[in-house]
Amino acid sequence: MDQLAANAGIHALISIVVELFSIAMAWVVLQELKLDTILKRPRSSQARILQIMLSIVLGHGFAGFVLDYWNWSGLLRGIVE
Repeated sequence: MDQLAANAGIHALISIVVELFSIAMAWVVLQELKLDTILKRPRSSQARILQIMLSIVLGHGFAGFVLDYWNWSGLLRGIVE
């Protein structure tokens, strides 16, 4: 039972790190967008909140893909055994 709890804890920690890294990566990528053409005031607090929300949505989606892929690859070990 302790091994199961340890594995779940490690999986949770890896998931958190991947999620935060993906959000940070999305934030950096969004900084390259030219928001001057889309938003009235691209330097306003509302625009920054929009960038934060977009980075969370994009980062979460990308992290979901990475974590799903990682889980599916782990399940493939069952085919070989």
